Amino acid sequence: MISNTEGEFLNLHEFIKAARLKLNSYIWDYLIGGAETETSVARNRQALDSLAFRPRVLVDVSKTDASWEVFGKKISLPICLAPVGSLESFEAGGGSSVAEAAGAYNVPMMLSSVSQPSLEEVAKAGSGPKIFQLYVRGDQSFIDDHVKRTIDAGYDAFCLTVDTAHYSRRERDIAKRFRKPWRAGADEARDFQARLNWQNVADYKSKFKLPLILKGIATAEDAKLACDLGVDVIHVSNHGGRQLDHGRGTMDVLPEVVDAVAGRAKIWVDGGFSRGSDLLKGIALGADLVVLGRLYVYALAANGASGVVNMLEILEDEVHECLALIGVSSFAELNRSFLHAAMPTVTPGVHSAFPLLRLNDGY
Repeated sequence: MISNTEGEFLNLHEFIKAARLKLNSYIWDYLIGGAETETSVARNRQALDSLAFRPRVLVDVSKTDASWEVFGKKISLPICLAPVGSLESFEAGGGSSVAEAAGAYNVPMMLSSVSQPSLEEVAKAGSGPKIFQLYVRGDQSFIDDHVKRTIDAGYDAFCLTVDTAHYSRRERDIAKRFRKPWRAGADEARDFQARLNWQNVADYKSKFKLPLILKGIATAEDAKLACDLGVDVIHVSNHGGRQLDHGRGTMDVLPEVVDAVAGRAKIWVDGGFSRGSDLLKGIALGADLVVLGRLYVYALAANGASGVVNMLEILEDEVHECLALIGVSSFAELNRSFLHAAMPTVTPGVHSAFPLLRLNDGY
């Protein structure tokens, strides 16, 4: 069991400060940046901040339960740790450290195919639910081989990312002339990702029983097509604002996907989720799971696996507080009636959920 660092980090914004001090400017900008004007990054937060709560009172909330279920397994929070590329550039243990932390806290993690170590090593590092996410760098046999490895290693699901038909212009990297070393060979193989299509999805479903997740769905139309082919999880995502610029915030997309899916598949969502209150908004709007990216990477960079556990503890504390104050004892009681459209009160951005970043030290 991981020994956490109780007392070192008491608020979520403190992980961001610590990560900034530990990471060089290239990796920091890779972490916080988005595509081109970074409009999609800002819209993710804007969509979340455009929802206010409608709390109910005089409800017995003396006991609140933050637990949830995924793939038939009980988990501590309705979250998954996202498939972030090059986790090893933030902390030496990379995917193994994340798996260790996720297992210790009993939440799922999703390993990116462009993170180290191997999917087999990561599977051994933690006891919690695990998903493997693939960027396609070969033909159907390439996909099949990775699915078989995923099954053999005991993963709970397999994920295809579908919003990377072309690599985006991430101008923070371009301006600094930063060429990511883990992208070696990616340009030569990217045509395979560009050719990925619905037939590949149909082929997967005809061959494998392992649950399939499509990550990067951003319209009702594509959600319907995925359901028609038997996809198990529709993952609403705009890649954290790092692929298509000027896309919609994912929480603006979520309602139409929920309506289109109509219970035929599970629905996951990511995009700017940063606080416990954000998790409640995602579940209330119809998501079955919220996927966290940058937030856990800050904690990983700040203090490795222990930092991720510490972050999850603080996040869960925020969740229990918000559940009680909104007037429910569990996530299962949430629905759209607890939300109301509202004007955001802050300028949206990658760190707009953390107003105390500049407290005391002028950060």
